[in-house]
Amino acid sequence: MIFVIWGMVFVAGIWVISTYNNLTALRLRVQNAWHQINVQLKRRYDLIPNLVETVKGYMQFEQDTLQKVIDARSKAMVSTGVKQAAEAQGALNESLGKVFALMENYPDLKSNKNVLDLQEELATTENQIAFARQYYNDLVTQFNTKQQVFPGNLIAGFFKFQPSEFFSAPEAEMALPKVNLSLQR
Repeated sequence: MIFVIWGMVFVAGIWVISTYNNLTALRLRVQNAWHQINVQLKRRYDLIPNLVETVKGYMQFEQDTLQKVIDARSKAMVSTGVKQAAEAQGALNESLGKVFALMENYPDLKSNKNVLDLQEELATTENQIAFARQYYNDLVTQFNTKQQVFPGNLIAGFFKFQPSEFFSAPEAEMALPKVNLSLQR
């Protein structure tokens, strides 16, 4: 009888240790995924001043728009936390979108190799940010689920694990683009 009790205590102890270790590993993976997003955002932040400097000469009458990009970049760089970073990225995306839309009015600018290269780099970076954000959110889902399902929630509550925030796209980013496929000009 005593062996059965010791066996149950041993199994319960192994389960507690295993669950705690799984939660800790998931928390560390979430933190790592967030750092990977920051790496891509840093790359993006480094490209933006180059883009602004390249288009500045062409877009002399659009200095206000360019300044908004620089201001949005500055705010995004100092944002902390997942929610604040997501909001700052949304504002930065919006201001960059305005620059790209205005570039359509400048044929010489649209054909400039430096601008085209920078646009390509930014597009690549945006894709990498999207993939990093998706990976991060997948890990957050796993981590939060592990904390909320029984019996793992007992261990998560006892050791005070906290749910992680999702990095969600602001409403402006989720708006569908308007596409006109008509042949009329």
